[in-house]
Amino acid sequence: MKDVLTLILAGGKGTRLEPLTQDRSKPAVPFAGAYRIIDFTLSNCINSNLRRVLVLTQYKAASLDRHIDVGWKFLYRELNEFIDVVPPQQRIDENWYLGTADAVYQNIYMIERHQPKYVLILSGDHVYKMDYRPLVEQHKRTKAAATLACIPVELEHSREFGVIEVDADWRVKKFVEKPAKTAPMPDDPKRFLANMGVYVFDARFLYELLCNDANKPESSHDFGKNILPSIIDKFRVQAYPFRDAETGQTCYWRDVGTIEAFYEANLDMVAVKPELNLYDLTWPIHTYIPPYPPAKTVFTTMEGPERRVGEVLGSAVCSGSVISGGRVRHSLLSYNVRVNSWAEVEDSILFDDVQIGRHAKVRRAIIDKHARIPEGARVGYDPAEDIANGYTVTESGIVVVPKGTPELS
Repeated sequence: MKDVLTLILAGGKGTRLEPLTQDRSKPAVPFAGAYRIIDFTLSNCINSNLRRVLVLTQYKAASLDRHIDVGWKFLYRELNEFIDVVPPQQRIDENWYLGTADAVYQNIYMIERHQPKYVLILSGDHVYKMDYRPLVEQHKRTKAAATLACIPVELEHSREFGVIEVDADWRVKKFVEKPAKTAPMPDDPKRFLANMGVYVFDARFLYELLCNDANKPESSHDFGKNILPSIIDKFRVQAYPFRDAETGQTCYWRDVGTIEAFYEANLDMVAVKPELNLYDLTWPIHTYIPPYPPAKTVFTTMEGPERRVGEVLGSAVCSGSVISGGRVRHSLLSYNVRVNSWAEVEDSILFDDVQIGRHAKVRRAIIDKHARIPEGARVGYDPAEDIANGYTVTESGIVVVPKGTPELS
């Protein structure tokens, strides 16, 4: 894989994830207690023996830059291995990145400097485990000009993805970006074939495409909207189905671009047998692990009206957290979280350094870093009360408590 350079697009605003993206980019949002979203894509690269990686950032990148600096600087540049964060530099003109293709175009000089034969382009805001080596090998074997990974998705989500049609040899016949409606796959009446935002290009071919697109003022300079639809009739564009090599079943892949999708994907991780197994040591998810002590529960007073038990059921709890006489059920607790006596946390996601006061009740909530839920408070029980307290409440009733929320006076 030494002839492959990997680019991770990590500059999206993540507007639909606000307020979680109020102070950070979407790839930097914490996920599954111990990780950031981008850790999954970066881990896929390392586990696939792809060790020349450029991370292209843009909006609110300080948190992401810091995370990569402390958790991902273990490669050896002497062996031509690196994970480099590349901020927008306006080398070509005065614009910030105008689209996914423009982000790559504005960094052509850096790509050429590494002299790759192939360029792998990934998104930094999806949650999945994927070995990219078979994808690259298929691209080489079929002599395709471009190869894109795809996955079946339910029909009602067509306006969220690029829709792909293929022939019997998995050559792309048609590509439409985010249509309101689409026809199903021939062998699956409920699903269409969706673009995953994972591409392999021959490097020289990619340079030519990007330079031509940059000179089209009417273009959105986007791979899905412009680049791919413009080449499928003239060049061989191949699709790569993302599925288990042994079973043939579709693999786990989630675009966590909305609060609802983010919430559901997080709680997927605490299922008895999660589809995405974080405990599979053959495919580790790397990240920065802070030096906290082990998590623990405190108090076991089982009798009387003041029953006081530190209890955790069906949940994941990270280092440094203390369940001090409170109860946690079907939830994810990140580092250094404290759930105090007689408090209840259910169906919720608590980021780093969150504190839940005594007798407080929290359900169906996402609580961002350093937030304080005061004694006796309720979160997730009365939407009007939550909104009055400055929290965000989605249509489905998920409550998001912003980062650093102090105790209410």
